[in-house]
Amino acid sequence: MLVQKNQRSQVFCALLALIFSVQFSLAQDKMKNFSEQASVVETDNENLKWGPCPEFMPNGCQVALLHGDPTKNNVDILFKLEPNSEFPEHWHNSAERMILLSGELTVTYQGEETKTMKKGDYAYGPAKKPHHGSCGDSGPCVLLIGFEDPLDAFAVNK
Repeated sequence: MLVQKNQRSQVFCALLALIFSVQFSLAQDKMKNFSEQASVVETDNENLKWGPCPEFMPNGCQVALLHGDPTKNNVDILFKLEPNSEFPEHWHNSAERMILLSGELTVTYQGEETKTMKKGDYAYGPAKKPHHGSCGDSGPCVLLIGFEDPLDAFAVNK
């Protein structure tokens, strides 16, 4: 009986050691994030580097990288559409969090009602959910978009 108790005690101690080592490893991974530098970017800075959107987006569409690496998790961009332009139905592997910085934007997620965003409005878009929309005539639409996963966009072929 004493042997079984001793074995159970050893197994219990081994499990505790495993749990603590996993927790320590996770804590170390979180600490790596603290090595990242904070930043402030002026979103209306004329020196901001704008690049083209994917080919299926309308002419004049531009994207500027604010934070991160587009091929890795945790990416923030500015997305700009010209007034009176529409963006076609598409989807992303990542959820997206958006704040409209200028203009008026309508957006429709598949199976949901169309929503109109005004300057300062926040929107959340679920991962892989197709959506489309348009920028009104009150100036260019500029969206701050945060992606959890690497940046991508795929056109919905109809």
